[in-house]
Amino acid sequence: MSLITDFGRALSQLADPRFFRVLLWSLGLTIAALAAVFWAVMLLLGWVLPETVNLPWIGPVGFVDNIASWAAIGLMLVLSVVLMVPAAAAVVGFFLDNIADAVEARYYPSLPPVEEQPLVRQVGDSLKFLGLIVVANILALIVYFAVPPLAPFIFWIVNGFLLGREYFQLVALRRMPPDQAAALRLRNAARIWIAGIAMAIPMSVPVLNLLVPVLGVAVFTHQFHRLAGDAAFSP
Repeated sequence: MSLITDFGRALSQLADPRFFRVLLWSLGLTIAALAAVFWAVMLLLGWVLPETVNLPWIGPVGFVDNIASWAAIGLMLVLSVVLMVPAAAAVVGFFLDNIADAVEARYYPSLPPVEEQPLVRQVGDSLKFLGLIVVANILALIVYFAVPPLAPFIFWIVNGFLLGREYFQLVALRRMPPDQAAALRLRNAARIWIAGIAMAIPMSVPVLNLLVPVLGVAVFTHQFHRLAGDAAFSP
């Protein structure tokens, strides 16, 4: 029930000006990134595919590239589900502090200020998270094509684990040393995995998945404070 409560809190905060500002920025960047990938795919198809194809007994046919373009649109809609996972990893790297600050200002106002993390460490953590997500999903693509009926469940399980692990760890590192954050995560691994799956499921739905990265940070901020207890309030 606490997970449902935390999702409800995250949704209710969408109208918060600090939260909404970050949401708009993250939506803009995510859509721009996906559009750039789509543009690159279409440009590549334009270079590879001929304008006309000569078919036996028919002659030149000029609509092959149009068919391929429409097929590419359908393919990109499907791939956008997979691409949203690394996009979520990038978004959390850029906006984690802003979202967590907004959540804590509203629900945990008595907390002491967070020590600002070195930029090198933030960038390093984000790149490691992004690299792990990309490699895992490339490997998972092989399984998706091998056993298509299981693809959604594999997507939810794999990315639920990765998203839960990394989102919780990054949120926890704002208020705990790395060893304490890792120990807290390991003690609550099952619960964090379930919360990650709850993020991964809507991430597999186009359009809805655009909201997941921001909401996910908010949810895991609440989850961290539930699990950390008094430890989260220490300077």
